[in-house]
Amino acid sequence: MSAHTDSADHRTVRAFGGAVAGLGALIGLVGVRFVLPAGTPRVRLKGRADSARSTAILEKVHIGGSDQWILERSEDVDNPIVLYLHGGPGTSQLTSNRRNTKDLEKFFNVVNWDQRGAGKSYNAINDVDKMNIDQFVQDTRELTLYLLKKYQKERLVLVGHSWGSVIGALTVSKYPEFYNCYVGIGQLANIAEGEAVSYQWTLDQAREHKDHRAIEALARMGPPPYKGNWREKTVTQRRYLGRFGGEVHASRNGAFGLVIGGLLFSREYTMTDRINFFRGVLGSMRLLWPELLTVDLFKRVPEMEVPVFIMEGRYDKECPSEIAERYFESIRAPSKELIWFDKSAHMPNAEQRDLFNRIMVEKVLPIAAHQNRSVALA
Repeated sequence: MSAHTDSADHRTVRAFGGAVAGLGALIGLVGVRFVLPAGTPRVRLKGRADSARSTAILEKVHIGGSDQWILERSEDVDNPIVLYLHGGPGTSQLTSNRRNTKDLEKFFNVVNWDQRGAGKSYNAINDVDKMNIDQFVQDTRELTLYLLKKYQKERLVLVGHSWGSVIGALTVSKYPEFYNCYVGIGQLANIAEGEAVSYQWTLDQAREHKDHRAIEALARMGPPPYKGNWREKTVTQRRYLGRFGGEVHASRNGAFGLVIGGLLFSREYTMTDRINFFRGVLGSMRLLWPELLTVDLFKRVPEMEVPVFIMEGRYDKECPSEIAERYFESIRAPSKELIWFDKSAHMPNAEQRDLFNRIMVEKVLPIAAHQNRSVALA
């Protein structure tokens, strides 16, 4: 063997060894993160921690007879409150949304909530009789009152994404006195109609892309309402929808990548919480999806007594944006605005988070700041 070959072999071995060591270090870091107790990073101002006015709290609260978890983060504890209602049902966004809303912490007290049966609040799913839409509305009201009293505010901003937009719209319509305004993202309206439109679009895309496996699977199960194993058929349709960009416009893996990064590396979740994330998605769908399919907000919420913002990804086919647009046109409100995100599908607040955050500051914050003041609540 020549000296040149020997040297090349040694370089290859060293490179391979370095790669293995790097992978081992990464696995070790992930492993350490998994065994650490849950917490949340301190809010930092210009690279330094500032505890005088900031807040960063991962808190267990008792809502609707069960323990549930919220995350509160702000550079100034006196900022207006914005409460996020995640999608799903059961798809916690506490970890991913904490990163997406970081820039809003300067202007808002940002509250992310794991609803009953989701993520850190998974154990509440055991109270099966309370896994219904009306209970989620009451949970939202109860959490709202808790936050208003804790931070001595009159109202807060309610943001609902997907499933959360159903809970949000129903809550605001029933209890408008507690809310500055309503922000709907990937707004649901007539869910049964939306599922039919979503299925047909996915089948049309499969034919256009000549994806014979997708065509066969979708044609075999037929359009909704699905017969037999409806959960498996819904998941199958969503998988192909994600492949064709109807969930995340720039990705063919759907929302998986947007959610899983935060889930793996977040400090807010323990290993048990990570396992419960997936259990919560499946369990919540089983218990809540049939009722969700009966919801028609055109009839149930034709009016809101607060300003309304609907934020839609142009390519959203999971909760089809054309139905959300029709709902926006029909709803009565003191003021309303439909805002399009031209590079997004179902998750514009993550896909174009800088634009979403800027709109929250430019359009929503003035309403909250004008209406809200600190008060001493009994």
